[in-house]
Amino acid sequence: MNQTEAATREYSLDPDDWQAMRALGHRMVDDMMNYLERVRERAVWKPIPERVKTQFRQPLPIDPQGAEQAYQDFLHFVLPHPMGNIHPRFWGWVIGTGTPLGMLAEMLAAGLNPNTGGADHVANHVEVQVLNWCKEMLNYPSEASGLLVSGCSMANLVGLAVARNTKAEFDLRRLGLRASPSRMTLYGSRETHSSIHKAVELLGLGSDALREIPVNGDFQIDVSALKTSISKDRAAGFLPFCLIGNAGTVNTGAIDDLNRLADICDQERLWFHVDGAFGALAALSPQLSPLLEGMERADSLAFDMHKWMYMPYEVGCVLVREKEAHRQTFSLTPDYLSHAERGLAGGKIWFSDYGVQLSRGFRALKAWMSIKEHGIQKYGSLIQQNVDQARYLARLIEASSELQLLAPAPLNIVCFRFAHDSLGEEALNELNKELLMQLHESGVAAPSYTTIDGKYALRVAITNHRSRREDFNILVKEVIDLGEKLVSSQGTTVK
Repeated sequence: MNQTEAATREYSLDPDDWQAMRALGHRMVDDMMNYLERVRERAVWKPIPERVKTQFRQPLPIDPQGAEQAYQDFLHFVLPHPMGNIHPRFWGWVIGTGTPLGMLAEMLAAGLNPNTGGADHVANHVEVQVLNWCKEMLNYPSEASGLLVSGCSMANLVGLAVARNTKAEFDLRRLGLRASPSRMTLYGSRETHSSIHKAVELLGLGSDALREIPVNGDFQIDVSALKTSISKDRAAGFLPFCLIGNAGTVNTGAIDDLNRLADICDQERLWFHVDGAFGALAALSPQLSPLLEGMERADSLAFDMHKWMYMPYEVGCVLVREKEAHRQTFSLTPDYLSHAERGLAGGKIWFSDYGVQLSRGFRALKAWMSIKEHGIQKYGSLIQQNVDQARYLARLIEASSELQLLAPAPLNIVCFRFAHDSLGEEALNELNKELLMQLHESGVAAPSYTTIDGKYALRVAITNHRSRREDFNILVKEVIDLGEKLVSSQGTTVK
């Protein structure tokens, strides 16, 4: 190739050898299927060796290393050191497991690689159908609006943004919060998730605007204290505008009395937002759905399908009862995004009018294919199975003299600790912290932690379709063994 030819040559990122790329792709699928099929044989989690971390401090590649080398590096340095949430004994935070077809759907979505911000193409129709299915499965009004988002943090932000703008009593988008004649306030229990706090701050309301209401013995919002707080704020000249109900708190799985909260919102002219990050989907179980009565009355509802519907990250959802209020909060259409009557820029589906993102991935495909694969009844059965497993674990804890249940377990979250009569509260907290670290490092199981009334708790959140009762037997035995070793230890671990 002469200098002129080299200067005018045009390139692409497609492979020179399609057959070799195809063979590599087949290997990737086989390797990942084997990895998922044998997940129970491996440790839940293990520390990342320093030699592996060193690989992620290598300088920027300048010259090509090739697809084969990139995949080998994945096999050696990435695949052996996952978070562990695909394992049957991962119960940390509220993190789902994913599925084989969900993994493949992600590949298909990436192959098509559409931007679902708008325009007339099929990916947007897939998302519309998924949103309609979500409304149907949660008994939400069919005419409501909706949006698939990254997760419940974004879903809560979207719902509260619509609430703020709708209830502001002035043109907030044009004038901003500084024009408000009264400071806007909103209400939720002290168990409300931190994503609500972040949303309140990002929306310019200030963290003080969120009134954290005490909870009762079941960790539900104290309705009497809520009413008192609203009355005091009105008397002081504030503008109460929103009430957040919890459909499954992240600490204990508590569900507020949603019907009662909806009644208060009707009486007080408040926007009713329900954070149902994982608990909203308990409605798919006929046995559990009565716990969520009133959720369908929410003005906005946030939940995740990558938690208790076991889909790969990311796929959250927000539903908004008033479609026009939703659109008016976010719609902004410059000339270069104007909607046409015909052609690719035509069509009525422009999700960019309903959220922050203009660039949006095809996250609907994995939800669409997963729901088609399993059917909604199976999801309800698996959700009920997880709740039954939580009750089984709670019974194991209550039957053990070494373990102590620290909160009711109405749903799929169990909070407990190892306890010993010889230790005070501070020492027990330190012991259980160390116990959890050793439990993680052993690779046997991965619960997370929280604090209940000042007591450090091991927290088991079961959103795992691979867990079996035998896994909870293993957990209890390991916690008791580790606890007894720590108590008898003469080291500095427990004081």
